[in-house]
Amino acid sequence: MRLAGGYLWRVPEGHTIHRLATRHRELFAGRPVAVSSPQGRFAGGAARLDGRVLHDTEAYGKHLLHHYEDDRTLHVHLGLYGKFTEGEPPLPEPVGQVRMRMIGATHWLDLRGPTACEVLDPAAVDLLRARLGADPLRDDADPARAYSRVRSSTKPLFALLLDQSIVAGCGLIYANEVLFRAGLSPLTPGTAIDRERWTAIWDDLCALMKEGVARGRIDTVHTRHTPEAMQRAPRVDRHGGEVYVYRRAAQPCLVCGTAVSRGPLAGRNLYWCPTCQPR
Repeated sequence: MRLAGGYLWRVPEGHTIHRLATRHRELFAGRPVAVSSPQGRFAGGAARLDGRVLHDTEAYGKHLLHHYEDDRTLHVHLGLYGKFTEGEPPLPEPVGQVRMRMIGATHWLDLRGPTACEVLDPAAVDLLRARLGADPLRDDADPARAYSRVRSSTKPLFALLLDQSIVAGCGLIYANEVLFRAGLSPLTPGTAIDRERWTAIWDDLCALMKEGVARGRIDTVHTRHTPEAMQRAPRVDRHGGEVYVYRRAAQPCLVCGTAVSRGPLAGRNLYWCPTCQPR
C-alpha cells in the first residue's frame, strides 16, 4: 500500500485476480487473439503471442496467467497501479500508456501500469508457482504446508498472512478481518498458533475470499452486524464492502463498541479491536 498524490493505492487482493482470470477466459479462450503493445514496452512479448490461441487462464495468488499454444504463458502482476479495461468493438484509440492490447472475436482488452507483464516458458511458470504459498481460492492449495511455515515463525501472524510465499492472495483487508473474526491480536506470533486454530483461520479465509469472488467486493461482517440488523448507516469507502476493522480506526467496534485501533507493522496498516483481540 502506498500514498501517492493524496490517493491510497493498494495491490488488488486474490479474489480480484481470480475474477479477472474467469472473465478473460470467458471472453478470449479457445480462439486466436491479436496482441500488441501500443506503449512499446511489451512489443517483444506481444509479438510472441500475437495470432496464437489462448487456451486457458488461471490465477495464483495475485498473479494472473494466460496460457497460449506452444507452451507460452503471459504473466501479469498488477501491482499498485496496474488495471485492465475492456470493451466491445469498435476499437478505441489507445489512451495513456497501454502496455498490452488484446483483441478477440467479440471484445478488446487493454492493460496499463502493471508491475509485471512478461511471457514465460513452462520452467519459469513452475518457478513462479514454487515461490508462492497456498492460495485459499485454489483446489490444489495445501494449508498444511502454510501451517508449517506459520508454526515455525515468531513473526506476527498479521505479517505471516501477508507473506505471499505462505498465503498467496491474502492482502491487507483479508488479513485484518480474518484475525478479528478469529479474536486474535494481529501481533500474535506464529508459534502460538496450534493446528486447530490454524485450520479455523484457513477455513474462514477460504470462505471469505470465495464470497469475494462471487460478489466482486469484500464483505466480512456476520449477518447480525450488517447495517440492516444494527440499524446503522452502511460503510462508505471506495473499496466497498462491510468490514469490522479495516480502515475503521477510532470508530466503534461493531461487536463491543471499543474504538478500533490502527498501527504500522512492516510498512503496512493493521487494524484491530483492543477488547475483541487482546494481546
